[in-house]
Amino acid sequence: MTEQHMSQDDLALYALRSVSHDESAVFREHLSRCGECRTELARLRGDLALLALSVDQLPPPSGARERFAQRIAGNPPVAKRAEPVPIDRSSRFGSAGWLIWAVAAVLLIVAGGLGFEVSLLRAHLRDRDSRIASLQASKSLAEQVAEVLTAPTAQRVLLTAPKTPPAPSGRVFYLPSRGELILQANNLAPVLAGKTYELWVIPADGSAAIPAGLFRPDAAGNGSVILPPIPHGVNAKAFGVTLEDAAGSKTPTAPILLVGAVLGNGA
Repeated sequence: MTEQHMSQDDLALYALRSVSHDESAVFREHLSRCGECRTELARLRGDLALLALSVDQLPPPSGARERFAQRIAGNPPVAKRAEPVPIDRSSRFGSAGWLIWAVAAVLLIVAGGLGFEVSLLRAHLRDRDSRIASLQASKSLAEQVAEVLTAPTAQRVLLTAPKTPPAPSGRVFYLPSRGELILQANNLAPVLAGKTYELWVIPADGSAAIPAGLFRPDAAGNGSVILPPIPHGVNAKAFGVTLEDAAGSKTPTAPILLVGAVLGNGA
């Protein structure tokens, strides 16, 4: 009769070193001749090693090994063989022994997996609590902003840049036919000692500008020229104001500080 392979139950018990000395000798003899059983034994030992690494190592309960050995001893022993005999594929220790080992292994794996899942769950809960706290803080801030913007008693103030000093300006009233002119200037900058403002008539015929009076502004920046001595009958194209030496000038000195064009000629 052809020798059968060892059952998984027997291989598992042998891998766990839970067989008697005589049985171990029989198993070793078979394994020395059967490559398939050696391969299956190596796989079982590998699974057991991974299982041992995946869970926390705890000492077995007191007396567990003794109780397990007693249970093994209560089953019929494997007879020694003088010559090779077939090994029954069904477990001599019964399906209950393999089932107990399998259930124990599953429980160990489940326990390790549950510990990992609990750790992940706690991390997720901490992350969720952090996000909830952040959202609550954002909501509180948004509510405060909305409250300030919509409160009936809130004071609403428009901010603008400080006002710059008003720009200098002037108005001229001129009668060419009579040679009579009046200038009223405002917001002029004060002048240094030895300097003065000078008014000019710029003729429409393109001839040279005509000096039309010197003036210095007061503390408020106001100044005027009233009826200066200028020729009669000069039609003006424009008027201008320059800064000159205190004695005045015969020609305008650049730059022209104020200038205005005549829109129409009067008589």
